[in-house]
Amino acid sequence: MNETIIKRLKDLPSAHLLGTGTPMCAGCGGLQALHEIYDVLGPNTAFTNAAGCMTLLSVYPFTPFQGSWLYTAMASAPAGAQGIRDALDILLAKKRITPAEDLQVVTLTGDGAAYGMGLSATSGTIDRNLDYLYICYDNEGYGNTGQQYSPATPHGALTSTSKGSTGYPGDKKDLFGLWVANKPVYVATVIGTEPLDLAKKVQRAKALKGPRFILALAPCPTGWDYDPKDSVEIGRLAVRTGVWPLKEYVDGKVTHTKTPHPRLPVEEYLRTQGRFRHLFAPVRQEALIAEIQARVDSYWDEMER
Repeated sequence: MNETIIKRLKDLPSAHLLGTGTPMCAGCGGLQALHEIYDVLGPNTAFTNAAGCMTLLSVYPFTPFQGSWLYTAMASAPAGAQGIRDALDILLAKKRITPAEDLQVVTLTGDGAAYGMGLSATSGTIDRNLDYLYICYDNEGYGNTGQQYSPATPHGALTSTSKGSTGYPGDKKDLFGLWVANKPVYVATVIGTEPLDLAKKVQRAKALKGPRFILALAPCPTGWDYDPKDSVEIGRLAVRTGVWPLKEYVDGKVTHTKTPHPRLPVEEYLRTQGRFRHLFAPVRQEALIAEIQARVDSYWDEMER
């Protein structure tokens, strides 16, 4: 890369690099959420990024953030966060940096790492009460390598590795519940199409110390098979149908921050995406649609007791 191009890249503000200047997919719900999260966190951050879609944000030696960036293997981002936090604490103890120079340690992964490959390392950081914020952009599959199914793939969805008339036969893992079971400091679900809810939760997480988790649903045009212009509407439908509950765990209690009343039929959400097209054509899969609806209803019925 010649020196003129390097100078131009260095002069670009981070907001540009985090936006249309990156090689990300149009309509990416994960990037939308990350934009909003970073607006709250600010530049005094050190990111550990697991291999995944957001790896494309950083092309050595440049990153889209004004803070620091460490790229790790898919399973290793929480371990990387531990190393950074330990190093910062040592520098603080030796007075080689001041408290004002301290950084927030942030882990950024997709659902493949958060729900699956990196879960063991994540559990260890909670056990050690690591002071860090873990952010997962959940596009419900291994989106960076062709949308293979992941532990976050919803029941009935088509992926490149789960095809046929019934789609993925398994169930989406309850990662929120797994974190809560370990009694961390804070856990919350968010989505970029609810920016006020997201900002309040990130602000709350930022003010706390210890292991904290933000789980963001990330509508994915390429993996979910829809027009990128529909990302916002699909995100809103995920909330309004009750498919994606907005909630948080704090002070030992789980509360919902937005309850959809009335809830729209789940079918309205499913119809927007090609990964569920097989539920409606060439033959309507009435039993499977009803099964998906029943799972959502069961969740909210339990919450409302």
